[in-house]
Amino acid sequence: MRMNPRTSERIAKTVIWAAGILVLAVLAAIIVYIIVMGLPRVIGWPKINLKFLFENPREAGNAGGIASTIGGTFAVTSVAVLLAIPFGIGTAFYLAEYTAENTFTRIIRFSVESLAGIPSIVYGLFGFIVFVSAFGWSVLSGGLTLAIMILPTIIRTSEEAIKTVPNSYRETSLSLGATKWQTVRKVVFPSALRGIVNGVILGVGRCVAETAAVILTAGSATMATHFYYLLTEGRAMENAMLNAYGTAAVLIIFILIINVGANALVNRFVAKNK
Repeated sequence: MRMNPRTSERIAKTVIWAAGILVLAVLAAIIVYIIVMGLPRVIGWPKINLKFLFENPREAGNAGGIASTIGGTFAVTSVAVLLAIPFGIGTAFYLAEYTAENTFTRIIRFSVESLAGIPSIVYGLFGFIVFVSAFGWSVLSGGLTLAIMILPTIIRTSEEAIKTVPNSYRETSLSLGATKWQTVRKVVFPSALRGIVNGVILGVGRCVAETAAVILTAGSATMATHFYYLLTEGRAMENAMLNAYGTAAVLIIFILIINVGANALVNRFVAKNK
């Protein structure tokens, strides 16, 4: 029996809407749960609990705050992103704008796909063998390891964003006498910026939330690894659990601020360059 086209369309729309609502519901549930459980640790009514935010952890995290882990998260993420952005975006522009499909580009894409599928613990082991041997357990070792880890994400999302720019933009720019580099810099890059920034944000999110690779290269320097240690080593201690939820709440707020701030800056840049 053949289904009426309008009926099948209604069913498809219902399924699509249900899937979207389910995703939003799961995200909202996670955020609300962590915020409700952790915010009381961060906010000591009627003011912010400055001790939790500005004191360093003590007694293996069972006392004190998370000041050093906030700084460590920012430092490790900054090193990783500052190293990965130029290489990632540069590779994406090379693949999308400066070369045709050939054996060499296929090797690059295969390498990127392979890097994307490697477990984070393997990256951590590589960083431990290579970077920790050279620089010790440090922010630099962790940042270098995470930079390699997020490269595939930045390359793939940036290349896809560049490919979405209509060819007519390039043709118009070149026909007006612009060079290839001028076209890429002043036409293609601004048009693809939103997608490129989304890729960078995904990379930042992975850096902020990563535990396995950071534990092997930088110890408990970040909020994510501090949270992991509190859950695994302090499960029987009520204060450790409260600190764990507080750390998770700050971590989520940190990620939300990065996402909202980055999107606001991109929207402002795009509006100014229209």
